[in-house]
Amino acid sequence: MNHPLAASCLVAFLISSACAAGSDTAPVPVEGPPGAPSFSPELKAQLKQAVAAKGPAYKPRTHHLQPDGSPTYTNRLILESSPYLNQHAHNPVNWYPWGDEAFETAKRLGRPVLLSIGYSTCHWCHVMEAESFEDEEIARYLNEHYIVIKVDREERPDIDAVYMSAVQALTGRGGWPMTVWLTPDRKPFYGGTYFPARDGDRGARTGFATIIRVLADKYAADPDKIASEGERLATSIRGRLTGSASGDIPNAATLSVAFNASKQRFDATNGGTAGAPKFPSSLPIRLLLRQYKRTGEAEALRMAALTLEKMAAGGIHDQIGGGFHRYATDPVWLVPHFEKMLYDNALLLRAYAHWARRTGDPLACRIAAEIAAFILAELAEGDMFTSSLDADAAGSEGSTYVWTPAQLRDVLGEDDGIWAAQVFGVTERGTFEHGASVLQLPAENDPSMTEADRYQRVRSALLSARR
Repeated sequence: MNHPLAASCLVAFLISSACAAGSDTAPVPVEGPPGAPSFSPELKAQLKQAVAAKGPAYKPRTHHLQPDGSPTYTNRLILESSPYLNQHAHNPVNWYPWGDEAFETAKRLGRPVLLSIGYSTCHWCHVMEAESFEDEEIARYLNEHYIVIKVDREERPDIDAVYMSAVQALTGRGGWPMTVWLTPDRKPFYGGTYFPARDGDRGARTGFATIIRVLADKYAADPDKIASEGERLATSIRGRLTGSASGDIPNAATLSVAFNASKQRFDATNGGTAGAPKFPSSLPIRLLLRQYKRTGEAEALRMAALTLEKMAAGGIHDQIGGGFHRYATDPVWLVPHFEKMLYDNALLLRAYAHWARRTGDPLACRIAAEIAAFILAELAEGDMFTSSLDADAAGSEGSTYVWTPAQLRDVLGEDDGIWAAQVFGVTERGTFEHGASVLQLPAENDPSMTEADRYQRVRSALLSARR
């Protein structure tokens, strides 16, 4: 997600529009989640068997627990293979996986569908789960008025692409968690990203608990009007996804137009696109490097190099473990959201390798090698790759990535601890929560060439401590 309050403007629009218009004996609830219809005996047996198959060491991801530690609620997501869906298997929400059963049930009951899309390592997905989907009052209302579907965007990028286009059409931006309201015919009619649970939470005027009531009432009052709005939006989305391809290969003039457009949005101080949040998108960088190769245009190389240098120096780059976090919350690449995605790092490896090949820059070579080492060390699983690493540890975002001066001295000793604090910008005041600092490595501090042995020794010690 781009920002905790990214959907606030949409919320105001929605409201105004509406006003204008365990063990093998682990228990499965007999009546299902609160407000949900009773599960069939067959489904109950499947859920109970799925929980039992997790084994005695299984720890349900929920705070709704029985005295023996078994889950109070279990829903259909326990039957799925996706780790993200499994995370929500014990919410009090009567979740369905994507499929015909959910939409046929919505048609039969005459209800709208609430679609929630995210992924297992997404910080704000975890926040919305804790605030809204673990809330029994919100869950009961959802269960009584909606059919509620959960989708893992890493498992179903096709579904994600369609509804992301809808959210972007409605709000001008997108991200995860993505929250979309659909008709039973799968047509979107409203959407957003993260919503705080209640009015006033996190500074939002209107919370999720209010929005679901307003939109359920609006749907019940005039489902045909909602269906018509959904059809218009669906037509627009089909146009976006289909595009208007002419079959012509882009020529030099087309590429020059793209280059000039990128110059207009360029952050001349920090690289990348001006403003925040900042995403480490590799495609614009590779376009600039190819423009330089094709035309010799020095400005293209300067823009690409500045962006890659600033990203490498910032906290979005894991200074001790290699690889890049998903995006920075500020315009200077300093404080990221800490999940690390395979696809981001694979594409950034290409970008830094292209830069290294074009220029031989030592920084380009070092970062490319570090990304490759990170992918092989942390994401390779036999013949497969892990798709992402979680932003959270021990219930706190980024806790294993941030440091205080005292922690550095504890791990490294007094001399190296003081040196590391100076090199990586770790201060008593901190740059993150609770006085901790995200490690950064500005070019003027970079000791990777001048004090290479000490630099590698410190990085190795800090990485071992983090693990």
